Parts: sequence; structure tokens; C-alpha cells
Amino acid sequence: MGLKITALAGGVGASKLLLGLYEVMNAADLTIIVNTGDDIVLHGLKISPDLDIVTYTLAGVVDFKKGWGLRAETFHTLKHLAAYGRPNWFNLGDRDLATHIHRTALLADGKTLTEAAESIRISLGVKSRTLPMSDTPIPTFIDSNEGPLHFQEYLVKRRTEPIVKGIRFAGVESAQPAHGVLEAIREADRILICPSNPLISIGPILAVPQIRDHLRAHKQKVFAVCPIVGGKSLKGPSDKMLAQLGHQPTALGVAKLYAGFSGTFVIDPADKSQSHAIAALGMKVVVLPTVMKTLAQKRKLARALLSLPF
Repeated sequence: MGLKITALAGGVGASKLLLGLYEVMNAADLTIIVNTGDDIVLHGLKISPDLDIVTYTLAGVVDFKKGWGLRAETFHTLKHLAAYGRPNWFNLGDRDLATHIHRTALLADGKTLTEAAESIRISLGVKSRTLPMSDTPIPTFIDSNEGPLHFQEYLVKRRTEPIVKGIRFAGVESAQPAHGVLEAIREADRILICPSNPLISIGPILAVPQIRDHLRAHKQKVFAVCPIVGGKSLKGPSDKMLAQLGHQPTALGVAKLYAGFSGTFVIDPADKSQSHAIAALGMKVVVLPTVMKTLAQKRKLARALLSLPF
């Protein structure tokens, strides 16, 4: 029997590690709890970007150059929507739209987001379970110098230009973890926090009631991979957002956010000098190459994480 792995994940950054895991372990033993704070309704369709990026990546159909969407995608529908005066700032490809139409129809029929995610991943041949963090919508809002913005408006429409003054997960206080999430944490042999933005990819998952407490209760088997290398984000605006909210945009800064529930913190050799300061937070520190530009690098990091001692 192989290890049962549960991973907490955002989108593009997490998918690199998840693909490595998918390739080197029994994929059926991998459960992925995915951020849904990025979810948004556009053109009447319920869109779950991180769930889709993870699923498309593991299905082998993602546009690897962009890290999202489908390969060889076309955008004719989006162009026609713009001709009708509809917003076109959020790229929705023609084949990608089929996913959103299917999800929206399932939800309209009374299915949960978990059931929709299960239908989509099975249809695309993905062997690992993909679970939304919650079946309740919990949109992430950025309080900025331009006022409140949905996270997708901040990231895609405004290209992270507004200054971040705060982050809110609307409705999270009354939300519940999706069916299977707490069980996946309890029953895992190892829990991996993927190298995703700690504030707006992992942060929403941790904000769902009970999830952080469950991680804390199993702290010794929680391994977090730092998304910051040499003071810079591997992907996205993590470094900028951390700095604007008063955190250190460093491996140590991320470690401080995770110290309460993670027993082991994995950093890149570029940040080895921060090992002692991170260890002083009560975490084991492991130094491994965390930059994953090739499939071989993704597999190598995945194998290393699976073989680490507790």
C-alpha cells in the first residue's frame, strides 16, 4: 500500500507539484483540497478557476505555457460576447466554456460543487480526487486603495496594480468544509501544503471553519512547500501582497504564517540561510530544490517529499 496523500492547493503554482505527485505515486491515493475563493460568476456561469487548473493539469489537457485553460484553445465566443457589450476581461475559451456550462447546470439541478468537481474529473479521466474547500461560495475580496475588488478583478482585470490593504473571504464564518475534506485530512498519511500563494490560495482554505484546527491536530504530518524563493514569488503576486500587508516576502515570512499547523517546512537552497530562524518557530526545515520548470524537476520534488521522514 502506498502513502495516502492529501494536498492543499491553489491553481498554477500548486499544479506543478501535483503533476509530479500524480506521475510518481498511485494517483488514486492522492486527494486534493482546492481553493474556491477565486470562484466567480460571469455571463451567468459559475467558474471555478483553481479546480479547473488542477483538473486540466492532471488530465494532461492544460495549456502548459500559460498554466491555465486548455491547449490549442479558441476564443470565438468571448469575442462575440464583447460585441454584445459583455465584459471580456476574463479569458474563457470555447472548450473551457463547456466545463462551466456543465458545472452551472449541475448546480442548478441541486448538485453540490463537490459533485460537480467529481463529474468533471471523472469525465476527463483524472484518477485523483479533487475536492473544493467548501460547497458554499466563499469569494475572496481584496480591500484596496481603489475600494473592494473581487480577487479576479484585482488579479486579471487590474493586473495586481491596486495596493492591497486587506483580504476578506465573504461568508466564510458560516461555511462548512465540503464533504470529505476533514476526512481526507484525518486519514492522510501525509498532508502537503502546495507552493501556492499563502494569502489568497491557501489562506481561504485555512479560513474555512475546522480546517486549520484539523491541520493543527495532525501537525506532525503536515509538510508545507514554500512558494517564495530568494524573496520572489515563483508565480503570481505573493511577494507583493505579503509586503503590502506587512509580512516579510521571504521564506521566513511564509513560515510564520504556517508555523501553527505545519510540522515541516520545505525551502529552496536559495533560502538556506533562513533555516535557523524558521527552525526557531518550532518547525523542521528541509532544503530541497523547489523550482519546477521541467517535468523531471516536478517528479524529483514529489519523490523527495514522499520520502521525507516525519
